[in-house]
Amino acid sequence: MAVKKILSIPDPILREKSILVKKVDKDIKNLMDDMIETMYNAPGIGLAAIQIGIPKRVIVMDISKDKDKKNPMFFINPKIIWKSKVLSTYEEGCLSIPNQFAEVQRPDKCHFKYLDYNGKEKEIKAEGLLSTCIQHEIDHLDGILFIDYLSKLKKDIIIKKVSKNKKELERVVV
Repeated sequence: MAVKKILSIPDPILREKSILVKKVDKDIKNLMDDMIETMYNAPGIGLAAIQIGIPKRVIVMDISKDKDKKNPMFFINPKIIWKSKVLSTYEEGCLSIPNQFAEVQRPDKCHFKYLDYNGKEKEIKAEGLLSTCIQHEIDHLDGILFIDYLSKLKKDIIIKKVSKNKKELERVVV
């Protein structure tokens, strides 16, 4: 397992649409292992493969609150099959938009199907944080970021802040 570099805005790769995984093999499992290690290291609660520059429909997630009792989840080719009409608001952040947070409205519940770590078909009825996170991560697979749900002004402010911080980090002081 290896920690990978997480891409941040405005990297154009983050806007690419990810492709379906045809077969869950050793390479996909290695990818998921690297992704979960990268996510824990960041630290975050969700990561899509596109965020490390790999445009495949793969997501890892762990929404457990207890760092001692990890509960990693692996979703290959996730697809939402139902969304509630009732909306809920969560303050969202993103590993690809470091240190920026905003309230985003999404359906409070959703049902989705996917392949698990071993390639078995599964379906989950999600609500609360799991519902929000899976929608956020599936958006990544479609080239959508949480800032796309914000007003143009809020979105521009966040992009400007991240770009400024990125430039400051890239400067070398000797």
